[in-house]
Amino acid sequence: MRTYSARPSDINREWHVVDASGLVLGRLSSEVAQVLRGKHKPTYTPHMDTGDFVVVVNAEKIKMTGKKLDDKLYYRHSGYLGGLKKKPVAKVMAERPEDVIFRAVKGMMPHNKLGKVMLKKLKVYAGAEHPHEAQSPKALAFNI
Repeated sequence: MRTYSARPSDINREWHVVDASGLVLGRLSSEVAQVLRGKHKPTYTPHMDTGDFVVVVNAEKIKMTGKKLDDKLYYRHSGYLGGLKKKPVAKVMAERPEDVIFRAVKGMMPHNKLGKVMLKKLKVYAGAEHPHEAQSPKALAFNI
């Protein structure tokens, strides 16, 4: 039996919409990452982008378990000595709740060029409205 490898002509992309209200961040992110990679399809090929587009709405209503909202920090560095910047997740949620979901999904994607291409198919919005109605996205439900 030969191993199946998808061709670019075999890839069929669909659009999915996920309502994040009341869902736990890590559980939602892992499921979204699976769909972005295409692992939910029988035509999954590790070295190709076979995944679908995912639109996440209501990012501001996401939950975090435990004391992560207060204790978890996001770090960035300017590249200069003493240039480490820290920001608590609660502050990021107040300013840009889309970034919290985006960062969580980004950490679960491959850390290479292919992962960056796959991540471009993720669209996150703080409210319930999104500009992708023309693509007629299907509602995606998870068992989480």
